[in-house]
Amino acid sequence: HPFIKAVKGGKNDDDYDVDDDEEMDFLDGIANPEAVSSNVLGTPLLCCCANVRDTGIGTGFYRNGFCSTGEQDLGRHTVCVQVTEKFLEFSKSVGNDLSTPVPEYMFPGLKEGDVWCLCAQRWAQAFNAGKAPRVFLRATHEKTLDYVPFEILQKFAIDSDEAEQALNELDEQRKKLEKLL
Repeated sequence: HPFIKAVKGGKNDDDYDVDDDEEMDFLDGIANPEAVSSNVLGTPLLCCCANVRDTGIGTGFYRNGFCSTGEQDLGRHTVCVQVTEKFLEFSKSVGNDLSTPVPEYMFPGLKEGDVWCLCAQRWAQAFNAGKAPRVFLRATHEKTLDYVPFEILQKFAIDSDEAEQALNELDEQRKKLEKLL
């Protein structure tokens, strides 16, 4: 995969096109997203960051700390990342300043080391430019896989040991189920 599509459907970064056949869980992103959303491993979605630098602001489209998504989230804020200065500079250079606070959107502005739910398309764009930040797989929503292959995300995983353990547990469960069938 030398390059991945930065924008699904060939639209530009400001025009998030959602395919007509894309299904949405109508419960995604409401009060208890971890109960209805899955991560890229196929296990329950974990919280990404519920309180950025003690601002009282959670990450995610719904600002609840989860990278959950739904119909309203046209940008697909689904990738849980730990931002770097290199990534923040890149994002600003392509017209998306993530360092400057925007209080009206409950956005604290990001600094190196902050954990935040990033748009899947922005992460893909940063990957293609060699500037992608590392990710927390267990807190990255499964919809991210519509934009980025799992194998690529896995190479950027901060929580690779925990993710590997979760995948091994799933494999064990599958084996037990196969024996029953």
